[in-house]
Amino acid sequence: MTDWLVGLMETLGAPGAGLAIALENLFPPLPSEVILPLSGFTASRGEMDLLNVLVWTTLGSVVGALALYWVGALLGRERVLALAARLPLVKVSDIEKTEAWFQRHGRKTIFFGRMIPVFRSLISVPAGVGRMPLPTFTLLTTAGSLIWNTIFVLAGYFLGENWSLVEAYAGIGTNVVIAMVVVAVLVFVGVRLAERRKSRHASRR
Repeated sequence: MTDWLVGLMETLGAPGAGLAIALENLFPPLPSEVILPLSGFTASRGEMDLLNVLVWTTLGSVVGALALYWVGALLGRERVLALAARLPLVKVSDIEKTEAWFQRHGRKTIFFGRMIPVFRSLISVPAGVGRMPLPTFTLLTTAGSLIWNTIFVLAGYFLGENWSLVEAYAGIGTNVVIAMVVVAVLVFVGVRLAERRKSRHASRR
């Protein structure tokens, strides 16, 4: 992973770091927790300009987020509801409740979601489905991404040879988020199965 990133940055410079971040938005297994500190470390060695790194990585974040926004926009509300109706244990009303929640809190979700591992990529899709105004989405994505990128790039810049420590500590946070998602999914499935059992018992009476 790091060899590929180093080669990309050696070939393209700061735009290479931006390209890597754009791809990270589309393919979350490419972790920004590695790309950004490594970019900062590379800048600390004088091989890239620090300001250029911040500009290009933020631009890459916005480009990747916009790509997912348009995936959601092209998919559209009706298709999402149709897909939800076919999924086991998922009710259309669940999607409608989520949609209503997003309409009330969408701006905060986009801004802060850019700073949460895993969700920082996925959050762009419901924004597209809900057709959040593009200027608003772009502004919030840029602001949230700039904060996230700056923290990790500067961490790599000041840690120097120890930049990989950022990945280690960030990985703990990512694992916590994933664990919370898994628990939430298990609770959701448990509630749905319990509802099904109750409905079956009620129908037999």
